Amino acid sequence: MKVLFLDTVHEVLADRLTNAGYECIHAEDLPKEDCLKLTENTHGIVIRSRFPMDENFLKEAKNLQFIARSGAGMENIDVDYCLNRGITLYNSPEGNRNAVAEHALGMLLSLMNKLNTADQEVRKGKWDREGYRGIELDGKTVGIIGYGNNGKAFAKKLRGFDVNVIAYDKYKQSFGSESVKECTLDAILDQADVISFHIPQNEETVYFADEDFFNQLVKPVFLLNLSRGKIVKTDALVAAIESGKVLGAGLDVLEYEKASFESFFTQELPASFTYLLNSPKVILTPHVGGWTVESYFKLSNVLADKILDNQEN
Repeated sequence: MKVLFLDTVHEVLADRLTNAGYECIHAEDLPKEDCLKLTENTHGIVIRSRFPMDENFLKEAKNLQFIARSGAGMENIDVDYCLNRGITLYNSPEGNRNAVAEHALGMLLSLMNKLNTADQEVRKGKWDREGYRGIELDGKTVGIIGYGNNGKAFAKKLRGFDVNVIAYDKYKQSFGSESVKECTLDAILDQADVISFHIPQNEETVYFADEDFFNQLVKPVFLLNLSRGKIVKTDALVAAIESGKVLGAGLDVLEYEKASFESFFTQELPASFTYLLNSPKVILTPHVGGWTVESYFKLSNVLADKILDNQEN
């Protein structure tokens, strides 16, 4: 069985597949045209986000049995087309959920205590203790939107704090526990001091946090987005920061990201992004919330488990 690697992932995946008798074809550095030719006799594809896995790309892959996506999001794959073709889809959200949760907590504590801006000011010789007085997380209500792998992992990290954790997930029920209260979206808009997004990008969730969302907030909030960039409408977020509805935002993902994140700054970016760059109330990271040394291994190891387990069954 031949497996085509289109993106660079941890070598544990190729090693385990090779040991199990698979032939691994490395096309990580080949242009798209050459990759398309290789799909004709391919049984499996390993991808991150380099090319869209749509009908145009997959139509010549007559023998394709599975696509393995290193990571959680499946928006780069035409899921309906694959299901109609009988192509099995694997992803590995279990592999980076802890990394995302730790990143979210780090962003939140940095925002509430103004750590990034305080550090920059001290380096400039400014010692403004009053200007950098922080806000404690204890006693606050944290609203988690999306209670899958990442949302649940973030809730687990919050157990060490005296906080009220509430969570909303449109597609799940009866997931509440002693430490997390299941609630409605309205409850989060009414009660939350912190809102953290952990939902996939699809037709229902694009611009989930738009002008109407921010206008419904009862209290000013700290906002975290470690899901997908288009969940939060940037213009609406900027307006909410300026109005005081959002006290601070931690963004690991951005609305303007291209499929290839490395080329992000080569595109023309709107004024709202410039605002984020210059705002002391915003922390930005380059989509690395789930990209730790440990998660790099776990993402591929989880995929190997799923592929090999399925073949055995």
